[in-house]
Amino acid sequence: MKHIELMIFDLDGTLVNSGGDIVASVNYTLKTLDIRTKSQEEILTFVGDGVDKMIERALGKDFQHLFDRAMEIFSDYYARHMLDTTCLCDYVIEVLDHFHEKKKFIITNKRKYFTVKMTDALGISKYFEEIIGADSTAYKKPDPRLFIPLLERVNAVYNDTVMIGDGINDIMLAKNTGVLSCALLNGLTRRDILLGLEPDYACEGLRELIKIFD
Repeated sequence: MKHIELMIFDLDGTLVNSGGDIVASVNYTLKTLDIRTKSQEEILTFVGDGVDKMIERALGKDFQHLFDRAMEIFSDYYARHMLDTTCLCDYVIEVLDHFHEKKKFIITNKRKYFTVKMTDALGISKYFEEIIGADSTAYKKPDPRLFIPLLERVNAVYNDTVMIGDGINDIMLAKNTGVLSCALLNGLTRRDILLGLEPDYACEGLRELIKIFD
């Protein structure tokens, strides 16, 4: 087992099953704009780089002129429906309780307002020392400038710090910063894509963290 002092978690697809509400909100936006809706599989490939990029990708090159309106529609709808079907991933509470002595943070490319609203509603905000959203700093994952000030502030040992997530940006943030990476293979990103990034660790679900780290 690897000794760890600091655990950084992604949100969507890692701690919460939120894909359904994201897909519904994107398709509502497209339908309102009279644009053909897309499959869940396609929309989920748009997730990970923040809402701006997601909407940009959903609109496609032919409808970029509708970007501002699309952002308004999505933000309003998602604010009201972000918890329609979203729930905690399996074993989240068990895992967070198990690592109660470790410092834990959330770093997500989701806007902080939506993130905290979600973690408050699902009862997990209390487990984290801080929640860092896309609008918390000038930088987003996988930019190490997002991460390094936090590591310095808590006097982190890089080799005792792990970034846990189901997205490309989670693994790349760890690699760009020099901390350990742990890919969660049952989230929103295809497992072959994540394994192709050669993370330091990979697990089929959150509960496996208990066997990997102490």
